[in-house]
Amino acid sequence: MALVGLVRVSTSKQETARQHDDLDPICVKVFEEKISGTIKVADRPGLQAALAYLRPGDLLTVQEADRLGRNLLEGLIVLNDLFQQGISVKVLHGIAAGEHTERSLILDLALALAEDRRRDIARKTRDGLDAAARRGRKGGRPRVVDADKRRAILARHAEGQSLREISRGVGVSLAVVHGEVAAARTTEPVSSQGG
Repeated sequence: MALVGLVRVSTSKQETARQHDDLDPICVKVFEEKISGTIKVADRPGLQAALAYLRPGDLLTVQEADRLGRNLLEGLIVLNDLFQQGISVKVLHGIAAGEHTERSLILDLALALAEDRRRDIARKTRDGLDAAARRGRKGGRPRVVDADKRRAILARHAEGQSLREISRGVGVSLAVVHGEVAAARTTEPVSSQGG
């Protein structure tokens, strides 16, 4: 019986080191995926590679139950698919820690709690941003456009380039270009017609 690890995060900006620290020393091989919003096992390349590598009696090993899926539904679908294929799961941490050969209340509960925790974090983040906005501070992601890029966008727009051309030329998304052009239009001084 071998342990085969699966590391999963939702975005490429999320860190995987903590999961690797737990899985690398005990697993014969660890597969990694950075994927979000997919509920089908067939659409998850890291999981598919791990499944292809697993042999009868091996355990698919994850740090916590929520690494199997982002939410309760996704996690349950993945678990059902695994168990139907005769693949057992080993969870290292959390209330579902242990080896599982079939769905259980504790696994379902671990996935439900993880989903609830994510919802709670999202709610607290929104509440914090709203509170900051009421105090005149704006939160959120840092702007991708500095003064140089803004000048380049506006200069190219003044030359008559399309928003798509500007996007490719400056190396920012079309939405960012559109936003900068729209913002420039609203801040342009209105010239008065002299007589």
